[in-house]
Amino acid sequence: MTQDERWIAKYNDVVEFIKTNHRNPSRHRIEEHDMLNWLKATRKRLNANELKPERVDLFEKLLALADENKHVNQYV
Repeated sequence: MTQDERWIAKYNDVVEFIKTNHRNPSRHRIEEHDMLNWLKATRKRLNANELKPERVDLFEKLLALADENKHVNQYV
């Protein structure tokens, strides 16, 4: 499996998780740590302009989806 195939597989896993659970991966659940770490690392690479150009659009769509499903405090 190439690096691009692994990236796409992880991307699809995260998108499916967010659409299924209507929330972002949690740092408090061990089974979600891989997805959360991938999101943080990829966001860091995007901000440092180190992300491959073909991945930028896909990741920005994922960030928009994550922002739509952001945790909302029940007391606000």
